[in-house]
Amino acid sequence: MGRSGDSDRTGAWHATVQEHEQRSGRPPRGPARAVGRPLARRQDLRIHGTTGKISCVDDSGRTRWTASCSGRPNAAHISGGRVLVTTDSLAYTPWGNLGPALLLDLADGSLITELRGERGAALGGGRFVLGLAGYDAFDTWAYDRDGTLYDSWRSYGHYVVGTGVRVVETDRRLPTGSRVVRLLPGGAVERGPLLTDPQTPSPLVLADGTILVLDAGVLRAVDRRLEDTVLAELLPIDPEEAWRYHGALHRTGGELTVTLTERHPDRPGTADEYTFRTWTLALRPSAPGRGRSVRDDGEDGRDDGDRGRGHHPVPGPARQHRDPVGVVLLRVVLRLPRTRAGPAGRIVDQCVEPDDTVERRPSEQHPVRFHNRTTP
Repeated sequence: MGRSGDSDRTGAWHATVQEHEQRSGRPPRGPARAVGRPLARRQDLRIHGTTGKISCVDDSGRTRWTASCSGRPNAAHISGGRVLVTTDSLAYTPWGNLGPALLLDLADGSLITELRGERGAALGGGRFVLGLAGYDAFDTWAYDRDGTLYDSWRSYGHYVVGTGVRVVETDRRLPTGSRVVRLLPGGAVERGPLLTDPQTPSPLVLADGTILVLDAGVLRAVDRRLEDTVLAELLPIDPEEAWRYHGALHRTGGELTVTLTERHPDRPGTADEYTFRTWTLALRPSAPGRGRSVRDDGEDGRDDGDRGRGHHPVPGPARQHRDPVGVVLLRVVLRLPRTRAGPAGRIVDQCVEPDDTVERRPSEQHPVRFHNRTTP
């Protein structure tokens, strides 16, 4: 099972299925965060989080500072002397386990402000984007180093940051309206390819800026121009059944592993409640990529390929003018070719629909700081 996709489009990637394996069994335990693994790091500093505490440790093992928090830190992003930490609350709330997002001074851990958001990413100069979905919220907000809101968009999902910000949207609705989009200054959203899955897993970014998306069992590549190519139809899923699946993309060296977990309501407690499928694919670009890597630190990454359609700057203040049980595990290993210059398909950590209309969100729909307890 599984069909490879091809494209004659200049700069597109090509995938060929090499192997396919299948077995049944019981579900594996989800991977836990390795002991001592930091939430984020920048140069010689590492940010760690445990229940009720955030700490900054240098490479010598010395703790630079410790800050208290009311929940459990789940992610951190560093930019320009600031660190943004998102947290899970210890008690269930109307927003589930959503805790406050803390903007801290990287020098001493002092609190700049508390915000509300589920997922964030670092831009340059101490700026961040922070997003939230649920109820009437489907929003991304941009904050400067002082925690002041300076832009907002009606979009939310997995953020890919380079010289611009792209989003693999996750609206969690059926039928889904999720797309891969680009955020533009002034609240504008450039719309790319429409997705099938309302809640795609985190994407991966290749060295040329191409985003790999596992979309309802189909592996897709979306380039910087927001043009997409189907690389492989591995296990196409009916959108009405997407709620039973959970996917993930993992990278180890030059290999990409994609897992897709299906919940079978008719097989609880049986030996075959989970089916594990494995595809091995060869991935190669039809033309060598030249862009620098896209990174999640918001400063060092570059997205030079955006120049093909005009430069799309990272939005900033200076530019703002205006369950039953059962599982299918899908494992895809992409073996990337090497050239004299290095791995042509080197995968870069990010993190992760041809309609060029632009949507603007109402300027009055701004979030407020978390301690104000006002709904966005």
